[in-house]
Amino acid sequence: MSNPLPSTPSPAVSGDAVDDALQQVEHQLSLLWRRARAISHQLSRQVHPDMEPAAYGLLTVIRREGPIRLTELASCIGVGKPSVSRQIAFLENIGLVYKEADPQDGRAQSIRLTEKGEEKMHQVQDARRQVFRERLGEWPLEDVQTLADYMGRLNAVYGDGLLKDVTMKEPGTAEAVKPADI
Repeated sequence: MSNPLPSTPSPAVSGDAVDDALQQVEHQLSLLWRRARAISHQLSRQVHPDMEPAAYGLLTVIRREGPIRLTELASCIGVGKPSVSRQIAFLENIGLVYKEADPQDGRAQSIRLTEKGEEKMHQVQDARRQVFRERLGEWPLEDVQTLADYMGRLNAVYGDGLLKDVTMKEPGTAEAVKPADI
């Protein structure tokens, strides 16, 4: 039986202990993000030698979501439409995606994977899942499920408005700087 996922730290925990734990979380997440970026780079190169990791990320969203408009795709990824448009043009040129008239609005276009794109993504994602099986295969199933639960909670917390409430003090001043200003 898995342990329930606590929603708040115990009130008896000192502030220093919480700070130390949060610092460990930050360190482990930074390490995970660096490794994930490196893996994304490798995976994108397996799809096409000139592909940037950002384009690979777009392919995964298109594969998961199905036909999707450019604006929705940009919103899912959290980047501007011009960046996504440039990557989609590249993916079209190498034959992995195509645009079609959106059935809901004939003026708009939906982006979808080509047969070649679907095949490439299937191969790469199967290989990625195999790596997970190899790396986590020795873990008890309950631990893998608990990890997935915690990661789901973390992703939910970071879902909307990441950094919108974060303010930093400009060194040597009393002025707060919002991330949008940076």
